[in-house]
Amino acid sequence: MIQNLISIQIWAQAEGKAPEPFWMNLFLPMGILVLFYFILWRPMQKQEKERKTLLNTIKKNDRVLTSAGIYGTVVAVSDNEDELTIKVDDNTRIRMTKGSISRNFSNEEEHQTKTNGKVSS
Repeated sequence: MIQNLISIQIWAQAEGKAPEPFWMNLFLPMGILVLFYFILWRPMQKQEKERKTLLNTIKKNDRVLTSAGIYGTVVAVSDNEDELTIKVDDNTRIRMTKGSISRNFSNEEEHQTKTNGKVSS
């Protein structure tokens, strides 16, 4: 009985198509990795590059927004350290790291002026 099952199985394999090559089974995982790269990794790298340029182009008298939601004007930028001083009000100055800046309104206005030719209020 068992011999008949084994012979039937061998016969079915001989009748069927040849097994697929090993490299054919790698297409799906490789495709998933390529999609992962283009959907997740590249946009994150682009966003990080934009963030670095934002932090490196901060200069004195730029109007900025911090990650804590504080609006202010940059008074001093330290070149050798990762900190800057922001003027929030007439007598209020805050010293913080450059990484806490989330937006630079002065750079956005300059970019908008270059693309549109005018500044919108």
